[in-house]
Amino acid sequence: MARIEQRLAALGLVLPPPATPPPGVRLPFRFVRIAGRRAIISGHGPLNADGTIAAPIGKLGRELTVEQGYASARLTALAMLGSLQRALGDLDRITAWTRVFGMVASAPGFDKQPAVINGFSDLVLELFGPEVGAHARSAVGMAELPFNIPVEIEGEVEFDA
Repeated sequence: MARIEQRLAALGLVLPPPATPPPGVRLPFRFVRIAGRRAIISGHGPLNADGTIAAPIGKLGRELTVEQGYASARLTALAMLGSLQRALGDLDRITAWTRVFGMVASAPGFDKQPAVINGFSDLVLELFGPEVGAHARSAVGMAELPFNIPVEIEGEVEFDA
């Protein structure tokens, strides 16, 4: 078993299948676009183990707490890792997490977006370690996100050919 898969299993974590969009929604893009040795990762949201959108939904600072947002960002990391595994075949091929852009559905006055997106960053660092997992990052507030999800995250990694 690959190193990252072993770490996921040891933590009791499962990578979900591709997102199942709500009825009538079309997603005419790739979740991961390969360009040379880079994988550009489209925005992902929190998914359940079956690929459906994970609850709770809503805005941070109104319906959701920072802790709930952190958990949603962690689920978003698993969704993104699932897409990367399907695109690359093996997560151990990743040599560097280069960039992460975290968006948080935020009620007026909510300013703890970095604490929410830490759910993503902490899991990536735990799985990949401080060298490969280190990444540049932004964490910003948004008025609305698709399907009322609390977190959407996009990113980029480098990988071995």
